[in-house]
Amino acid sequence: MSHAHGPATPVSSRSGNALNGRIRVPGDKSISHRSMIFGLLSIGETRVEGLLEGDDVLRTAEACRALGATITREAPGRWRVKGVGIGGLSEPESVLDFGNAGTGSRLMMGVAGSHPITTTFDGDASLRKRPMRRILDPLVKMGVTVVSEAEGGRVPLTLRGPKETLPITYETPAASAQIKSAILLAGLNSPGRTTVIEREATRDHTERMLRHFGATVEVVPNGADGRAITLQGQPELRGTDIVVPTDPSSAAFPLVAALITPGSDILIEGVMMNPLRTGLITTLLEMGASIERLNERDEGGETVADLRVRHSKLTGVTVPHGRAPAMIDEYPILAVAASFAEGTTRMQGLHELRVKESDRLAAVAAGLAEAGVEHEIQGDDLIVHGSRTVRGGGRPVATHLDHRIAMSFLVMGLATKEPIAVDDGAMIMTSFPSFIPLMRELGATIQD
Repeated sequence: MSHAHGPATPVSSRSGNALNGRIRVPGDKSISHRSMIFGLLSIGETRVEGLLEGDDVLRTAEACRALGATITREAPGRWRVKGVGIGGLSEPESVLDFGNAGTGSRLMMGVAGSHPITTTFDGDASLRKRPMRRILDPLVKMGVTVVSEAEGGRVPLTLRGPKETLPITYETPAASAQIKSAILLAGLNSPGRTTVIEREATRDHTERMLRHFGATVEVVPNGADGRAITLQGQPELRGTDIVVPTDPSSAAFPLVAALITPGSDILIEGVMMNPLRTGLITTLLEMGASIERLNERDEGGETVADLRVRHSKLTGVTVPHGRAPAMIDEYPILAVAASFAEGTTRMQGLHELRVKESDRLAAVAAGLAEAGVEHEIQGDDLIVHGSRTVRGGGRPVATHLDHRIAMSFLVMGLATKEPIAVDDGAMIMTSFPSFIPLMRELGATIQD
């Protein structure tokens, strides 16, 4: 089947050297996706530096080409996008295949669905399992027709856009930057004002980039933790320059590796410090981690800093439910850090992990069991009973085509008594193609 991955490529890691050195992880995936999308929707040329060239982002770039953008790669990480403007999209000649890219597919449903064209979305076996109904529901309210869909509102699905998209006010049923972003992107091609109401604030890259490209966006508090975001529809977006900061979700892996590996002292350059993305760092500092923020500066509308990270004795903590939106992708690697912490770490309210690339909550629990880590799941909470020494070993961890599960347990193996293997490392290419070489550069023993 064309949507299946090739043969599995097992990868293993084992303890040995302390980690030392200075690295820069790839560009942020969220901003890389959006730089292509906003380039498509703008008049003129957008120049992008530091783009993450993982498979997920390249699929979004291909989709933007299929919808009419002219996209050229000038050098590693340096791209140019000549857009067609809001309302100027062409009907694609074939299916838009997003591979494993949940963010790309969901955001592009808002983009293409709001134009009077017919578009079919598909992806690999993992993406075909992921629910799209919560993206489709608000789009239908805006006038989008769901022509066909797989069972349960999944891909493959086909959307046909209206002549003119209706502006709506919509309260999101879950804390999800993808739902919010799909609605706002659809609202660009709508007259009037589109408002998204969040009970808990989520990543705000879309709002920041809308302003960066010339749209009018108002953000006001909603309740204790939420926001109401209002977009004035049908702006003329202008092509601009974007420097993509490095991805805090990718930086999480070498960061935790240094914390748990004795003798380690590393510097990770230019990590995005957006407060809606730094929940993991906040949590690790509470656990006693030695993480220093150095040389804070501004890149592309985002604050970035170099992080000096040293091996630390960690202590278990309770991670409140309200922090989940700021670290939703980092729970697998936090579970690894918690395994080496003294005492119990309780991560509250992880329902969203059940609908990621895999059921991440179940996948993390299964990996912890293989490594001999005491843990339990109570409702949507993951509880890890840590210990300074972790056995490791066990059967290869089942990754379920999930890049973050693969990288998390390879990091764990750098500090366990016995090596840890994962059943397939191929999907690491979707988000962090240089993960293994960068970790080896620091001194990690990873064998593929």
